[in-house]
Amino acid sequence: MIQLSLYTTMGCHLCSQLEALVAALANQKVWLHHIEISDDEALVERYGLRIPVLVDGDGNELDRGFELERLSAWLRERGWLDEDALAGFTVPPDTTPPKGAHKRHGRRFLG
Repeated sequence: MIQLSLYTTMGCHLCSQLEALVAALANQKVWLHHIEISDDEALVERYGLRIPVLVDGDGNELDRGFELERLSAWLRERGWLDEDALAGFTVPPDTTPPKGAHKRHGRRFLG
């Protein structure tokens, strides 16, 4: 099991986004220890503009982990990345037009 700390604060939508990404990309179960920064002035000073901040057991911090490339690289460095899960996020969408679609005067129509 991967054990991480997450510096966060109530109502942080980026923190929620990071939590979901970590759960989706990790190759094993993740346990997150949530650290509320608003309860401690020193934590607010250190992390207030940086949250969410993810921290591993060695104290290595990841800022802006809600960015897919940064998080996946950080997890990969630790051997925790599920490469198949990452591929699901990065596979380009199918750009084949739907069957029966046609263009007329620069506009696309179905059927």
